[in-house]
Amino acid sequence: MGNLFDLSGKTAVAIGGNSVLGASISKGLAEHGAKVAILGRNLEKANQVVQEIEENGGTAKAFVADVSSRESLEKAASEIEQWSGGWDIVLNAPGKNSATPFFDLEMDEWDDIMDVNLKGIVVTCQIFAKKMIEQERKGSIINISSVSSTTPLSKVFTYSVSKAGVNSMTQFLAREFAPHGIRVNAIIPGFFPAEQNRKILSEERVQSIMNHTPMNRFGEPDELQGAAVWLSSDKASSFVTGALIRVDGGFGSMTI
Repeated sequence: MGNLFDLSGKTAVAIGGNSVLGASISKGLAEHGAKVAILGRNLEKANQVVQEIEENGGTAKAFVADVSSRESLEKAASEIEQWSGGWDIVLNAPGKNSATPFFDLEMDEWDDIMDVNLKGIVVTCQIFAKKMIEQERKGSIINISSVSSTTPLSKVFTYSVSKAGVNSMTQFLAREFAPHGIRVNAIIPGFFPAEQNRKILSEERVQSIMNHTPMNRFGEPDELQGAAVWLSSDKASSFVTGALIRVDGGFGSMTI
């Protein structure tokens, strides 16, 4: 069974790989043999993830990229290609959130969140998937969505809309890239202690979340590794594409 999840010989590009969730997933991919390129705006944080991967016996390198800049992403893609020759796995894990009330929402903030959460992933797929197709490299693209993508959460209007777009894009691209042997799926995390949701987790909101989470707890970042490794493996998930995989402690199954 170990060979089923062996990622040896594969290169993964982790966009947002220096975030809490992105870093954990990146470490999981490295532990199963993948060579991992950590992309993020903060090179210091990216290098910290690289160091942790290398201390555990893995191979990784940090690259600077801003998903809101096509030029930045193209430069990073060129550098990664020089480093590894190409890639087989793309993890899209950038994220930005805000609790601004709807009537107070300025379009600059709307654009900023959309540029990172939705437009940025469109651009990364255009750049990184196109290169995979040109190199005739089959593989896997994994987008990180959110429980707010299906039924919107209160207080996070723009974030919810952006993640709904991620789901639609995931399913569209699954069909678009299938003839090239590239699978496209999304992971829908529940509530994890990530940077972008800490600021809206009041005591009252935490209690509300727990009331809708059968497992009655937050997720731990490492609990996303299994789904990501499974979706990255051509052996384990060879017939899985266009799927929206919930890792949410049962949150999506609850109403009242």
